[in-house]
Amino acid sequence: MTALLLFVTFILLIFFGLPVAFSLGVSSILYLFIEDIGLSIVAQRMYSGIDSFTLVSIPGFILAGNLMNTGGITKRIVAFANAVFGFIRGGLSLANIGASMLFAGISGTALADTASIGAMLIPAMKEEGYEADFAAAVTASSSTVGPIIPPSLPMIIVGTLSGISVGKLFIAGAIPGLILGVSMMIVSYIISVKRNHPKGERKSLGFVFKSFREAIWAIGMTVLILYGILSGAFTPTEASIIAVVYAIIVGKFIYKDLKISRLPNSIIESVKMSAAIMLLVGFANLFAWILASEQIPQMIADGILSISSNPIVVILLINLLLLFVGTFMETIAALIILFPVLLPVALSVGLDPVQFGVMAVLNLVIGLTTPPVGVCLFVASSIGEVSLVKVSKAVLPFLAVSLFVLMLVSYVPGISLFLPGLFD
Repeated sequence: MTALLLFVTFILLIFFGLPVAFSLGVSSILYLFIEDIGLSIVAQRMYSGIDSFTLVSIPGFILAGNLMNTGGITKRIVAFANAVFGFIRGGLSLANIGASMLFAGISGTALADTASIGAMLIPAMKEEGYEADFAAAVTASSSTVGPIIPPSLPMIIVGTLSGISVGKLFIAGAIPGLILGVSMMIVSYIISVKRNHPKGERKSLGFVFKSFREAIWAIGMTVLILYGILSGAFTPTEASIIAVVYAIIVGKFIYKDLKISRLPNSIIESVKMSAAIMLLVGFANLFAWILASEQIPQMIADGILSISSNPIVVILLINLLLLFVGTFMETIAALIILFPVLLPVALSVGLDPVQFGVMAVLNLVIGLTTPPVGVCLFVASSIGEVSLVKVSKAVLPFLAVSLFVLMLVSYVPGISLFLPGLFD
């Protein structure tokens, strides 16, 4: 009965607009009061949740992303993507998706992608004649590639929770991320042809090469991080610090757009975002501890396996559960609570832990663009000055493509395991 109250309180607080971290904390503390458990457990479990050397990499990657954005990397990525795709029908929407795929390697978060790319391209698309809801839907949908293509903050969380190599998780997301991005491009092109969206002039090879040369530094960061981690040259935490140094050098001395006066603001914003994530991780760990004490994880696992022991059915049920949770719970919190619960179930039906890590993250980030509470939809609709209802309708074709890629990742192991297998 108390466990039911825990869930009801959490869902009601979410419904009334309280941030997920505080919803987890308030509902957990209410449970402790009712069960007469000392509140010292709050500090213990929160500290236990964030006491990880790997988690220290999160502030580093966030700061690196902010520095690269401030240092002019975003506009150069957009310029390169537009130089490549701009001459095609609906080329600006393709450039939007292409820029998101490149920007993903810097930010690692869908929300940062939506805000940064969207602030530039949604107004530009509207000015060129694209519908506002379509522009917002393209931006929000393509931003979900961010947490799949390395480096990825949710993948770091998965590695911390399970002991799976973060480097393998990073590289395992590369092919699924590319498939997801290309699939969205195809959908965008079909819609653009149907609606007769505008196209730009074909750029010369010299112009495209120049744009690529300027954007190569963004790609270079991802290559540096992956090579360093997979080769054993440095840990993910050390890689995040190297990424910060790299961002400062590129922004200050190569692009020369990074002003020293902007550094304090970038650092403050990174501290705020990092603190919010760490608070979320801490409260989610407390919530997960309560669930474990109530044996909820075992009940969920037994419930899934009692329905069927067929791997196809079990994987489908896991997907449905994660998709449902992803529609209303923040990705990192959902991973902390559910990943340790579902990993044994996934292993029992033959899923590789790396494959399941990619599958779980993909499930939950799809929730970021799932109506009616997908946070990326809210951001994109706000930038595009269009109602959430219209954006929710426009995002449906892209959502269908995302679900198709999810099924591929779930049932075709080679898509996520091929590249990690090369490094065994």
